[in-house]
Amino acid sequence: MAKYYLGLDQGTTGVTAILFDENWRQAGRGYREIRQIYPRAGWVEHDAIDIWESACFAAQQAMDAVGAQGCDILCIGLDHEGESVILWDKVTGQPLYNTLVWQDRRTAEAAEALSASHGAYILERTGLAVDAYFSALKLRWLLDNVPQAQPLLAQGRLAAGNMDAWLAWNITGGAHVTDPSTASRTMLMNLQSCDWDEEVLALLDIPRAILPQIRDSAARFGTADPDRFCGISAPLTGMLNDQQAALFGQTCFDKGSVKTTYGTGCFLLMNTGDTPAPSPGGLVTTVGWRLGGRTSYALDGGVYISGAATQWLRDGMKIISSAAETEAMARAVADSGGVYFVPAFTGLAAPYWDSYARGMMIGITGGTTREHIVRATLESTAYQVADLLGTMERDSGVEIRAMRCDGGAVVNGFLMQFQSDILGLPLHVPEIRDTTALGAAFMAALGAGYVASADELRRCWRLARTYEPRMSADEREALLAQWHRAVERCRGWAK
Repeated sequence: MAKYYLGLDQGTTGVTAILFDENWRQAGRGYREIRQIYPRAGWVEHDAIDIWESACFAAQQAMDAVGAQGCDILCIGLDHEGESVILWDKVTGQPLYNTLVWQDRRTAEAAEALSASHGAYILERTGLAVDAYFSALKLRWLLDNVPQAQPLLAQGRLAAGNMDAWLAWNITGGAHVTDPSTASRTMLMNLQSCDWDEEVLALLDIPRAILPQIRDSAARFGTADPDRFCGISAPLTGMLNDQQAALFGQTCFDKGSVKTTYGTGCFLLMNTGDTPAPSPGGLVTTVGWRLGGRTSYALDGGVYISGAATQWLRDGMKIISSAAETEAMARAVADSGGVYFVPAFTGLAAPYWDSYARGMMIGITGGTTREHIVRATLESTAYQVADLLGTMERDSGVEIRAMRCDGGAVVNGFLMQFQSDILGLPLHVPEIRDTTALGAAFMAALGAGYVASADELRRCWRLARTYEPRMSADEREALLAQWHRAVERCRGWAK
């Protein structure tokens, strides 16, 4: 009977579950979309029960695709959407409020005030510039605004965590755990010790007791409860933040290796080795993973809105009926017709860190068509990645010669070619595009002892396609100059 590694990837817009066979070929795949909730402008929430049910649905669908039973799963690896945070009752297991998603900006003013008073202090200890993006102030908002939070805290029944902790709790029936890659995104973990920072916790008045235990990224986090999770009784042995999972799944194990994941947002990570790398340009210094007590660090540049902009064209503007249409539409015109779209729906992340920027489309004329708008939307992702890569090269002192790419949007040949052109770099796309799920499964195999070391996994990465740049340097510079003019016009708009 075939055996499988399960990689469970909880993303911002949906949950993907993939079964990998013992030769690391993708066998079964399941997916279910997550509902997006927008209570007010700049507020973004998820229903945590919906996330858990979607995880179960996706896992069962992946198993059904190959006729697998719960006993056929060797181990479980979990990755998740990052900085999103939730409170729940330890006794009932019920969430007290919706998940506050990483895109949520309701704490922007609180972040601005905290940055002014303690920004340098927090940056020194956690490696993070104070921003509403990270979990800490979202958690503080929940503690202050959810009526049940303080009574349950007094009774010792309150639990808090990111989506990994929430899913691990449900998968295992009560393990309250996380790993350093996720904890490093909360603005509450000491970057050197990889433990919760008591001084920062005290500053924000967040009780340590409600937070999950931090373990190595490959560890015995618990065992799945078969009555709760698709009949599976395998151990949960790998946990990672989603972008670090993609870095691991792309086998970027060497210092200076880089990957970009194209999803709801878009995230560029560079492995910086065993030393945290500060970023004067505003990138995030983060933990890549921790194995055997040894920490690997990374530089992270995040684009808040990438695939979400295409989703907005579909659901908000109804310009398209599916993302699959966008490649042909973009190719139908010679260029964007002078249209630039800055999709700053919830502000701009690195290198701008402007919570008050808002989305803007400029250059529209009477001749602008749907095709121009679609092309400008795709191009906006490539421009944002170019901003991040330039900052990463300057801050790290490393010249990037190629980039590995993954995520759903790598199927869009127009976007990948334009990305290669605007970077002036070759892009390498692997056979398995879902490298977040693959990285989680890789980590689980390590944690369960099926793989002795990360180096053994290098041979499992397989190249599908390379894109080479074709654009002249002059054209590239002209396009980027216009992009930067557009960005400046959208900044500070909501202030």
